[in-house]
Amino acid sequence: MLTYPQIDPVALAIGPLKIHWYGLMYLIGIGGAWWLAKRRLADFDPTWSKETLSDLVFWVALGVIAGGRLGYVLFYDLQAYISNPLLILEIWKGGMSFHGGLLGVLLALLWFSRKHNKRFFELVDFVAPLVPIGLGAGRIGNFINAELWGKATDLPWAMVFPTDPAQLARHPSQLYQFALEGVALFTILWFYSRKPRPTMAVSGLFAICYGCFRFTVEFVRVPDEQLGYLAFDWLTMGQLLCIPMIVFGALLMGLAYRREGRTA
Repeated sequence: MLTYPQIDPVALAIGPLKIHWYGLMYLIGIGGAWWLAKRRLADFDPTWSKETLSDLVFWVALGVIAGGRLGYVLFYDLQAYISNPLLILEIWKGGMSFHGGLLGVLLALLWFSRKHNKRFFELVDFVAPLVPIGLGAGRIGNFINAELWGKATDLPWAMVFPTDPAQLARHPSQLYQFALEGVALFTILWFYSRKPRPTMAVSGLFAICYGCFRFTVEFVRVPDEQLGYLAFDWLTMGQLLCIPMIVFGALLMGLAYRREGRTA
């Protein structure tokens, strides 16, 4: 069994001001995506200025934060937030939904594509390989917060998390998700998108891979306490949200290559 490193969730405290590692992970994810977007900009659209790219990053970041928080409220714990709406503002405590953030980003990209006369899926294809940086950083934030841990196990890399009332050795599912949603997903999308691909193909591959990775890890991750299992006594909310994502991703890739075959 591995020892949990006991990292203080507060990275820096200056009087009453506290800077949490969870919030810093979002800054790392956004900053890393911005840096990589600059590297890819010439291939995507050399006419874009740095200011245009900065605007894109701003609206995507806004979509991530607003959509992620509202998605968590709607999908995972609506009753608690109805009882105390001010909890919505306490994002440093965690409570962000990837699927809500995804919807927020898609809405931001839809608005941005119309403003700058870009095809929507061209823009999504450009942004998709950048997303795993934020996903991976966010999972490290979950690990530091000692939240979203996995089921009990006797595997040699199990950990006892300080937030676990039962103090059982558990799967470090946050690290599994970091490895899959962060490292593996970035590697797949980055190398796949380095060559010209039909429009929608990169977006479709992102949806398929993320959906499959998340669906798989949910089998060893403890479901949200307030929800439990929602279908067949083994499907979680995360898995239910991933199913249409995987199907939609497959449809996008199929349509992308079918259209390319017609125009070849």
